[in-house]
Amino acid sequence: MQRLTGLDASFLYLETPTSHMHVAMTGIYDTSTMPDGYSFERFKEHVASRFHRIPPMTRRLVEVPFQLHHPVWIEDPHFDVDYHIRRIAVPAPGGRRELAELAAQIASIPLDRRRPLWEVWVIEGVKHDRIGFVAKVHHCAIDGASGAEIMTELYDLEPSPPPKPEIELADPERIPGDLELVSYALASKLRRGGELFPLVGRTLQSVNNVINGRRDADTPVGAAPLTAPRTPWNGVISPQRRVAFARVPLEDAKAIRRATGTKLNDVVLATCAGTLRRYLLAHDALPDDPLVSVCPVSVRTEEEVGTAGNKVSAMFTSLATHVADPLEALAEIARSTEGAKAEHHAVGARMLTDWGEYAAPRTFAMASRLYASMGLVDRFRPIHNLIISNVPGPPFPLYLAGAELIAAYPMGPIMEGVGLNVTVMSYRDSIDIGFMVDRELVPDVWEMAAHVEEAFGELRDAALGTTKASARKRAPRKRAPARKPAGEQASA
Repeated sequence: MQRLTGLDASFLYLETPTSHMHVAMTGIYDTSTMPDGYSFERFKEHVASRFHRIPPMTRRLVEVPFQLHHPVWIEDPHFDVDYHIRRIAVPAPGGRRELAELAAQIASIPLDRRRPLWEVWVIEGVKHDRIGFVAKVHHCAIDGASGAEIMTELYDLEPSPPPKPEIELADPERIPGDLELVSYALASKLRRGGELFPLVGRTLQSVNNVINGRRDADTPVGAAPLTAPRTPWNGVISPQRRVAFARVPLEDAKAIRRATGTKLNDVVLATCAGTLRRYLLAHDALPDDPLVSVCPVSVRTEEEVGTAGNKVSAMFTSLATHVADPLEALAEIARSTEGAKAEHHAVGARMLTDWGEYAAPRTFAMASRLYASMGLVDRFRPIHNLIISNVPGPPFPLYLAGAELIAAYPMGPIMEGVGLNVTVMSYRDSIDIGFMVDRELVPDVWEMAAHVEEAFGELRDAALGTTKASARKRAPRKRAPARKPAGEQASA
């Protein structure tokens, strides 16, 4: 029995009937590399042979009575592999759009908390004799970094690898009784009680550090919460999702980084910014103020590498969408991320995880529901406009049950008031981009994804001094304004 950390548990508390706190990935696989040809049973046997190496795959939650403390993990005594590994076919013609629609339907269904919080779907019927593979795991069990580490256990470096060494399997645990859970919870709270006052002191000092830093006009600063302008996707979300994919060359992104003296993450953010600027221009909805993105940041130490759970903080970054020139926008984004990193260090990398230990279950859930039901989403500026998460992946090919991974599109959760998540992962020689949106707020997500190539090409041509794609520099055609959330006229 192991208690969830406060940060892990907060992803449970934030979950509502419309806001599902799971992360997902859609993979496309070439089955021609499978030694004996494609077989669903071989896929299932492969995953089943590896899940004992990945703790979140065999553990289930047990809630503490009266929510006196965070839930605990136990080894599931009734684990059923057939429940977690499923098989489905994509409609014809089996292209990326059909695969994305199926992935969106899977992402629209919350995970069952009575079972280990993950599912994988093997999707047959993909074009070119390929297979889709949608994996869905609750955010309380993994973050981006630990999710990438899970891939090292599930995947191989060759189609026919040597057998992995045997490991000792964890024994199933009995479900603890209410009295045991309450006693364990009270003892845990007593042990942690003395840490609150020092944490308050550190927090006050951290806030003072940030305020002092912002007083210096020459010091780069990050964006601030509640300064984001309103966009069509900042509204009350529904339970339904849409998904779209995009891909850009990794080597070109590195060339832009070298030519401009920025970071690869800045190039990714600038590409996203150019994408959203074009989309909003096409819908006559581009705000005068720059969009604000929350960017998750891993605070995992070397000692914590290989562990599950969340070791993550967040930075608020300006996307400079009010700037038309792509190089000027990239420079502003780089300055904003530099300031955001400095403020992140001033606050303390572990501040969010430390305060997460004192997360109140009812407070989180109630606040999330009231934020939507009382119309606060539409009355005030958004806390931020979207989430952009960038996870580095392997530069070499990976194989699942012998099938070669061709593309890996990550998909992060959306939150109340923020109906857009862009998650990015590098794999081999590409940067794969997954868009997860609210189905009603962004009904044309593939149009948004189509702007990625244009935005990236414009940035590449400006940075490298080429004119290969001058057509990409044309301004997008305007169209009728997109449906705006109710109450938008009250926004700043």
